[in-house]
Amino acid sequence: MIPELGHFALTLALALAIVQAVVPMVGAATGRAAWMLAGRPAALGQCAAILLAFIALTYAYVVSDFTVLNVVQNSHSAKPMLYKVTGVWGNHEGSMLLWVLILAVFGATVALFGNGLPETLRARVLAVQGAIGVGFLAFVLLTSNPFLRVDGMPPFDGQDLNPLLQDPGLAFHPPFLYFGYVGFSMAFSFAVAALIEGRVDPAWARWVRPWTLAAWIGLTLGIALGSWWAYYELGWGGWWFWDPVENASLMPWLAGTALLHSAIVVEKRDALKSWTILLAILTFALSLLGTFLVRSGVLTSVHAFAVDPDRGVFILALIVLTVGGALALYSWRAPMLAPGGMFRPVSREGTLVLNNLLLSTATATVLIGTLYPLLLEAISDDRVSVGPPYFEATVVPLMIPLVVAMAIGPLLAWKRADLSGVLGRLGAVAGLTAVALLFALYRTTDAPVMALVGLALAAWAIAGSLVELAERIRLFRIPLGASWKRAKGLPGSAWGLSLAHAGLGIALAGMVGSTAFLSERIQVMAAGDTVEIAGYDVTFEEVLQTQGPNYVVERASLTVYRDNAAVAVLEPEKRWYPVARMATTEAAIRTTMFADLYAVLGDQQPGNAAWTVRLYHHPLVPWIWIGSIVMSLGGVASLADRRLRVAITARRVPASAAAQPAE
Repeated sequence: MIPELGHFALTLALALAIVQAVVPMVGAATGRAAWMLAGRPAALGQCAAILLAFIALTYAYVVSDFTVLNVVQNSHSAKPMLYKVTGVWGNHEGSMLLWVLILAVFGATVALFGNGLPETLRARVLAVQGAIGVGFLAFVLLTSNPFLRVDGMPPFDGQDLNPLLQDPGLAFHPPFLYFGYVGFSMAFSFAVAALIEGRVDPAWARWVRPWTLAAWIGLTLGIALGSWWAYYELGWGGWWFWDPVENASLMPWLAGTALLHSAIVVEKRDALKSWTILLAILTFALSLLGTFLVRSGVLTSVHAFAVDPDRGVFILALIVLTVGGALALYSWRAPMLAPGGMFRPVSREGTLVLNNLLLSTATATVLIGTLYPLLLEAISDDRVSVGPPYFEATVVPLMIPLVVAMAIGPLLAWKRADLSGVLGRLGAVAGLTAVALLFALYRTTDAPVMALVGLALAAWAIAGSLVELAERIRLFRIPLGASWKRAKGLPGSAWGLSLAHAGLGIALAGMVGSTAFLSERIQVMAAGDTVEIAGYDVTFEEVLQTQGPNYVVERASLTVYRDNAAVAVLEPEKRWYPVARMATTEAAIRTTMFADLYAVLGDQQPGNAAWTVRLYHHPLVPWIWIGSIVMSLGGVASLADRRLRVAITARRVPASAAAQPAE
């Protein structure tokens, strides 16, 4: 009965999404206030219905209802409760249900808290959001129904969830990632609604920024969690491999970062309006592309769902209709948008334009490297591999001027600026810091020159963010008490900017340090054997076999010594999941603020008690995730800025006039 209730709720949600997509749009076009207001209850009802369906599926997993095919295929009665719950979105059908739930939550949020929006704009935003919901709810109901019953006699137990997904990192990675993917639908909806109205102005930019910022925070955390999971779960010792599915999440993050900065120019200077609208469309298009790559069957990846390619055709059709329709509307209406304010190349606007150019070029470069092998194979049956060397040779050089400009831009004035004065103030702190670090590393290490440059850039970014903050509070120019008062009075966006830029610098230091200064040892070891790595002596003690909740464990014990004193015991594992008939590795990691010592247990050698052991020493690798958290905190601080939450009423216009293009 519960699964049928969930199925009915999804069908009801589709009906409400159709109402949400059609009625407010017609109302906005004809000036019927009652019709425009219909979008609000439809959005709230759709969200409630999908939430009910999600609860019904979660209940089926928690009670191990093996009459439901999705539960049979992705759960097991012996599985820990955490993974019974997370198994709901650990498969294609359940993850798509989570996808449409988050989509509906964003629509309901606009319905509840969008009172400061003009009625016509809110109606059109809700209608576009509803239209997206119609497409994906139809996809779920027609091709990916999670509530299908088992034909005939239900089995006594399930087939278990993919063991790689039975991990806390993968428990929380998908919800954050989907929050980011789906969150960009709000920027898309605002862009399409603005094109229909023919009006984009600073008020519109201020409305769209919080939604974009929320999506960017979610995607940042989702990517960081996915990288962290790959680092410690897959056992290969790395944190990023430029896998096509990894790239699918990186592309909307890069485009979304550009969109955030571009929207600032629209808000502050009423410029770059057409470009910002296009970025909003393309960012969501890249999110949909990621959905297609993961679910179409065109990729073989540890991150991808193995699904029927026919579903990929359905998603591809949705992308063509959604994005193609938006781009057609853009080509028609964008030329009608009034031009904005003028500015000199050397200005804050100028650096934000440079930021957008570099980020957009990096996005296009990643897109080409990701899709080229797929297109080549589809056209000629030839297979090529585009891996890390391509991306490191093309994307990394684009990041160098981006990081340099990142520290300079916030110190420049709007419209026209004094570049030499800014460089003088920056050079006194950030420049000297970067140069001193570069010189010290050059004299004390034999790392590649580009690695030294990367660490110097990281120092430049961190110090530059501190200089920008010090400038705002006039540190050392006025009494410290007065500076403290200015600091307390700074808006959240000011703190957010400094935190986000500093976080990127911290993450950059972690990326460079863990790659350039990596130490690796692969050794066959028996009990009592010792190997040295990065100043540590690691002694192999024993391997014991134990029983886990739904797996068998072979756990090694490695004692770590530093200066003849034991400092840690590492216990890497090999797990065998008998139901899924799959083995996994569980790395053991000793982490500090400055490095990780990482151990992986390989295979036992035939005929003896020796085992293959892989050891890695990753300097600064924790800084990757520390920096990601700091960046996300910067986003949260900006999102908390009261100026982004205060209702703007200056743009209210009569409904009859709102649909006309601006002169």
